[in-house]
Amino acid sequence: MTDSSRKPATAARMYDYYLGGVHNFPADREAADAVIERFPFIPAAARANRAFVVNAVRHLAESGVRQFLDIGSGIPTVDNVHSIARRVHPEARVAYADLDPVAVAESIDLLDGDDRAVAVRGDVQEPRAIVEHPEVRRLLDFDQPIGVVLAAVLHFVPEHRVADEAVATLIGSVAAGSYFVISHTAKESFDQFTPAEDVYRQRTSTPGTTRFRPQVERLFAGLDLLEPGVVWAQEWRPGPVAERIENPGLGGIWAGVGRKP
Repeated sequence: MTDSSRKPATAARMYDYYLGGVHNFPADREAADAVIERFPFIPAAARANRAFVVNAVRHLAESGVRQFLDIGSGIPTVDNVHSIARRVHPEARVAYADLDPVAVAESIDLLDGDDRAVAVRGDVQEPRAIVEHPEVRRLLDFDQPIGVVLAAVLHFVPEHRVADEAVATLIGSVAAGSYFVISHTAKESFDQFTPAEDVYRQRTSTPGTTRFRPQVERLFAGLDLLEPGVVWAQEWRPGPVAERIENPGLGGIWAGVGRKP
């Protein structure tokens, strides 16, 4: 039996811990607590990010999207994409992709018996390998609109050019009418504290970075950005009116949804 106390921390399981999940180990909790000590707003930002994904995926499903590709999905436990989409379309199909082999293995176990959901290993920095994966191709019809979810994953791509190109490749791979749900850590928030990148480099094998709002907006190049645009995750709702949070500088997460024309 594997000693879970010796497993290294991963970003996926740390995020699960932030959300109050149970799919994490002592190393994940220790690393996550170290992040929270430096950035007290992190758990609230993680919950806001999850609420954004719930709102966005529901909006896409209500707009007619019946298939989704969730890249950087972690462990699909707390209000996952397929459960959100199926509240609107019970037959919705979802492909999950993540770099962490342990997260993928746990996802496969959780999805056992679900013939309309798959989990594969894939790196957002190599998007073509994800969209061409046999299991993804078996499940999703790339001639029809797809909801692509890139929630809290592109901040693990430190080079701006690589992040921009990864999104551009995905945009080019899906049909017109597809949507992109993107959220990203905000440099405006983290710059008020010790750089977050240091914590993730020290504690996990996944380097992290933060980006300013204009850099996150640039990720939507080639898409029609839905109102209210790129806003704090706590504020995002479909349409022009968004809720305002008391201290937007501590919002932590920029979020937006774009549609491929």
